[in-house]
Amino acid sequence: MITKFNEKFLRANSILYCEKFNRTIRFYRDILNFPVVHETEWFVEFKLGDKSFLSIADARRTTIDSGNGAGITLSFKVRDLDRAHEMLNDLGIETSDIRPVWGARAFFMSDPEGHRIELWC
Repeated sequence: MITKFNEKFLRANSILYCEKFNRTIRFYRDILNFPVVHETEWFVEFKLGDKSFLSIADARRTTIDSGNGAGITLSFKVRDLDRAHEMLNDLGIETSDIRPVWGARAFFMSDPEGHRIELWC
């Protein structure tokens, strides 16, 4: 018998509907090095952890609008924030400065679709 609602969740997957599909795929695959676990002509799924995934769908081929990145922040905790910041800047990715956020340190950037991404430690 399930006693807690979240015990029903066997995996988590967020899906971003993107107008800039190919650029967004390259960003997550080639810049952030997320491994691809499933790919079709209009949908790519990346593995983030044992039971967590991020998918990118081509908004031009779905019935759901892209939202143009509005109202979403993807937040990822990293081991070495300074190194991540340096590496992304070296790759030409525009990032904010590292700053204190909620008792941690964080910086922000956007993917090609405009989704806000927070890296923190």
